Amino acid sequence: MDSQIDWHAARAALEWQLEMGVTEAISETPINRFEQVAPPPKAGVAPSAAAPVMPVPAAPQIDPVAESETAARAVQDLAGLQAAMANYPHCELRKGARNLVFCDGVPGARVMIVGEAPGRDEDRIGKPFVGRAGQLLDRMLDAIDLGRDRDISEAVYITNVLPWRPPQNRDPKPDEIAMMLPFLKRHIALAKPEFLVVMGNISCQALLGKRGITRLRGKWAEAVGLPVLPMFHPAYLLRNPAAKREAWADLLDLRTRLTMKAST
Repeated sequence: MDSQIDWHAARAALEWQLEMGVTEAISETPINRFEQVAPPPKAGVAPSAAAPVMPVPAAPQIDPVAESETAARAVQDLAGLQAAMANYPHCELRKGARNLVFCDGVPGARVMIVGEAPGRDEDRIGKPFVGRAGQLLDRMLDAIDLGRDRDISEAVYITNVLPWRPPQNRDPKPDEIAMMLPFLKRHIALAKPEFLVVMGNISCQALLGKRGITRLRGKWAEAVGLPVLPMFHPAYLLRNPAAKREAWADLLDLRTRLTMKAST
């Protein structure tokens, strides 16, 4: 097949390119469009033949974990911590969330519950555990005479590893957990509970450095200088009602620990 283009076709192709805004042809040699070019010399000043092109310094790298550690150390109370978390700019989850979900319950309660991350209802209302899983949690706590709105001796205090809802309720990523962990540890220190209950794999990963809630649940551990009880997340219990038996055993164990410590 003859691949030669005739003169009239070539002219038509050239005119079409001109109409489309083409202003120059392809160069025979490659051009580096990203190469820095020295600015033109000022009028009356002879250019230096050996003037080097100075590289642009790279922007300093930001360590989100170090930033959160610094911000967390600086706060002295829960209100300050909430403000510091609201102003923390490095977690991208905040851009897609409606509300920062900080806490619920009574500060200073003997039991502090740490969940994973807000869901749709929590993001909408701005409090942790207010959806179906939260309603189940309230019934579980009530069965052992605890609650988020009780007097201080029978109250609980509730927060999450992450204060912002991940898109489509996906699991938090390791870097998201790492950058928010200093805030969580400071939160625990300011709330001053006697016992921690960590619900679900994400909470166990954050505070215990372990996953596998079916293996960890019911076995007391220690984190941030406090006794820690891993438990199934209420959302898991809604999907697996048979696991409520183990959850009930864990609740009874918690009640026993509270009673024994109160009597000493």
